[in-house]
Amino acid sequence: MAHSHSKYADFEELRTQAVALRRAGLSRRQIRDRLHVDNNDILNRLLQGEPPPEWTKRPNAKDDLRDKARELRLQGWTYDRIQVELGCSKSSISLWVRDLPKPERRDPSEQAKLAARKRWEHELAVRDAQRQRTKAAAAREIGELSRRELFIAGVALYWAEGTKDKPHARRERVAFVNSDPDMIRLFLAWLDLLEVDREQIAYRLMIHESADADAARTYWAGVVGADLDAFGKTTLKRHNPQTVRKNTGDDYRGCLVVTVRRSAELYRRIEGWWYGIVGAAPAADLSNRT
Repeated sequence: MAHSHSKYADFEELRTQAVALRRAGLSRRQIRDRLHVDNNDILNRLLQGEPPPEWTKRPNAKDDLRDKARELRLQGWTYDRIQVELGCSKSSISLWVRDLPKPERRDPSEQAKLAARKRWEHELAVRDAQRQRTKAAAAREIGELSRRELFIAGVALYWAEGTKDKPHARRERVAFVNSDPDMIRLFLAWLDLLEVDREQIAYRLMIHESADADAARTYWAGVVGADLDAFGKTTLKRHNPQTVRKNTGDDYRGCLVVTVRRSAELYRRIEGWWYGIVGAAPAADLSNRT
């Protein structure tokens, strides 16, 4: 002890230096090496009351788990459920939540329902993730469309969704009706490919009478990139009280009717293109022509 007293006789001066170094952000080891203090007890006395700098603090990997465990416990979860959810031991959970009130005991049937619901929620999440991966992979398979690919896709799209001429009702004009904005965009891109002037195109909204028609027109004008004065008179659908409508809410914007003026010749070409596709397919039946 005599050696220690002789080496650190001016303790207060040494402490002043140690505190200054600590407040400058140095670690214990850096201070020890800087001041040549080899005795941990004396180093502790020199730094007594001085907190370590933030950079020397090691993050506790279980902090997030502890916070989540407490949150679940406050929601009434049992140790078993928290263990399954977080993957940590019951002993750790017990230490983390022991100061919290115990949840009310539920009857076994209710516990079973909660467990089943949790399993089902997990299963739905897994299915949804798989669904999104499949869709994303399929989208990548398409890549960029060539002009011919867009041309054929547009012909098929029109013949599936556009108005068609019938022997009993001659309607040789190009008109496309849809509620899907992506279908509308694809149809317009196809018309651009066919070099149809946008000035030849007219728009009309068809929507249920209880919906916000003005907001829907503004929405569709943004989709097609047109002014509101390009829209004709809105067609309002009357409500049948005996039916239960599912197309309601803020996302309901009715259907958009896209019509090409003076388009009888274009319609005939579209019909010809369609039957050209049908004729080029194997085992085609060309008897169903208008």
